[in-house]
Amino acid sequence: MSDSATEFAFLRLERPSDGVAVLTLDDPSRRNVMSDEMTESWVRAIDSLAADRDLRVVVVTGEGTAFTSGGNTGWIASEPDATVDHLRTRMMAFYRGWLSIRRLEVPTIAAVNGHAIGAGLCLALACDIRYAAAGAKLGAPFVKLGMNPGMAATYLLPNAVGEANARELLLTGRTVDAAEARELGLVTRVFPDESFREEVLEIATGIAATAPIASRYTKVALRDGGHKDFESCVQWEALAQPITLATADLQEGIAAARGKRPAVFRGV
Repeated sequence: MSDSATEFAFLRLERPSDGVAVLTLDDPSRRNVMSDEMTESWVRAIDSLAADRDLRVVVVTGEGTAFTSGGNTGWIASEPDATVDHLRTRMMAFYRGWLSIRRLEVPTIAAVNGHAIGAGLCLALACDIRYAAAGAKLGAPFVKLGMNPGMAATYLLPNAVGEANARELLLTGRTVDAAEARELGLVTRVFPDESFREEVLEIATGIAATAPIASRYTKVALRDGGHKDFESCVQWEALAQPITLATADLQEGIAAARGKRPAVFRGV
């Protein structure tokens, strides 16, 4: 399928294949800083994706050498006399705008092609799956800039790497390379820079080919670290699995497995 694109300010929304959407942060000269203009585009793009019933998976990546350098430090430091309430209102809008990707029901992939710093790392952590290019760098240097962590860093980071590693990363503010990021659990796989986009899109295409109802329910089950206890898990699965057993996609999946052919799921 040929690429089709919808353009926003400093953001590209592309559809490289059926069911796959790619959101590319597109301000490479400023290392894809999360500016007001890009934030507005991001919110509109997420709204459009949330309404798309044919969507199966979303990939988020950056143009150029950075995933994103995070929030715009220019405006963060531009109001030294502003009240706390004013700053809180502004930050909440920023957080909720970028973290809106968490409300998508389909799987989301952060393709960390380069530096993912501060709020940029939090954006990657807000996605379901994270892959990194070999040359990527990831970090949350909030304390080095004189600020408390933001954009749910103190929730998302422990969820990804555990409390001890999260404390170390947040309190030192250090940056890690792709190899260490994988060891810590910040990303699950690392691919060569030169084949990174192709590798991630191949995985995304595979996810798009799975049964969408089952995929959505699985995502819900795994959200925020999964169920609070074993019994909650058993109770959820005893309801969610019969829902998928009642779908036409289940019959197609079983028939395809028996016929040793690829399944064609329709989301019904």
